Amino acid sequence: MKVRSIFLSDIHLGTRGCQAACLLDFLRQYESDHLFLVGDIIDFWAMSRSVQWSGLHNTVVQKILRRARHGEKVVLIPGNHDEALREYDGTTFGDILVAFEWLHVTADGKRLLLLHGDEFDQVTRHHRWVALLGDVAYNLLVRLNAQLSWLRRRLHIQGYWSLAGYAKRKVKSAVSFIWDFEESVIRAVRERGLDGVVCGHIHSAAIKQVDSLLYINCGDWVDSCTGIVEHLDGRLELIEWRHDGLPETTSVLDEAEEIPAVGVLHSVATRREVVSSLSGRLANQNK
Repeated sequence: MKVRSIFLSDIHLGTRGCQAACLLDFLRQYESDHLFLVGDIIDFWAMSRSVQWSGLHNTVVQKILRRARHGEKVVLIPGNHDEALREYDGTTFGDILVAFEWLHVTADGKRLLLLHGDEFDQVTRHHRWVALLGDVAYNLLVRLNAQLSWLRRRLHIQGYWSLAGYAKRKVKSAVSFIWDFEESVIRAVRERGLDGVVCGHIHSAAIKQVDSLLYINCGDWVDSCTGIVEHLDGRLELIEWRHDGLPETTSVLDEAEEIPAVGVLHSVATRREVVSSLSGRLANQNK
C-alpha cells in the first residue's frame, strides 16, 4: 500500500524484546515518500548490559537503508535510549538524516512537531537511576510475556495478550504518568503555535484531538507493534500490526540469529565509538 509518510518509534534494536519480524512485515506492506524514526531505534541502554542483535535486526537496518537509497526521505530523531546519536544532529549517514526534532507538514497542511518526548519525562530527566531501574523491570515483563505467549500457543488460545500492556492500563501511577506526559507535550506544542505533535517514548500508542491540537504517539515495536501512517490526502491512521502478520486499524483521525556481546557500553566515550562504527558502516553501505 502506498502512503505519504510512516512514523515509527521505540523499535529497540539490540534487545531480545524487539519484534523485528513484525516490523519487517509492516514495512513490506507499506511504501512511503517519508519515513520518520522517532527515537529509541537502537537501544544502547540495554546493549550496555547485553547485546541481543539477531539477523532480523540486521535486515531491519538494511531495509531502512535500501529505502533511503531508493529516494525515500528517512529522518532519524534520537531518543533517550539512543541519545549518543544526538551529537550528530544535522548529519547524514547512508542517506539517513539525524535530527534532534523535525517539523512535518501533512498533505492537508497540518504542521506537526516530531520529537521523541523524553524531555517531557521528569523521571528520565532528573532521576536517571530510576529510569534505568524501570527499564530493567519493563524488560523483565517483556520476557515473562514471551513465556506467556508460548504457553497460550500451546493451549491453542487465540489472539495476543500483553502483560506489559495490562500493567500499564491497571497500575494507577502508570496511567497518571501517561496523562501527565501527554499534557506536557501538548502544552509545549501549543506554545509553539503548531497544529500537533508526533512522539514516542512511553510505549502507549494514541491518536487523538486535545482541544484544537493533535496528540499522536507511535507506540512501540516491543509490546504493542504499532505505527502511524499518513495517507496521500493527509489523513492520519494508527495501525496495530497483529502478531499473525495482518494489520488492524485501531484508530483513524480524519482531521487529521543472536550474536555474542561485542562490548559493554559503560561510558559515553564507549558509546561514541559504537556510534562512529555504526555510522562508518552506514556510509560504506551507501557507496
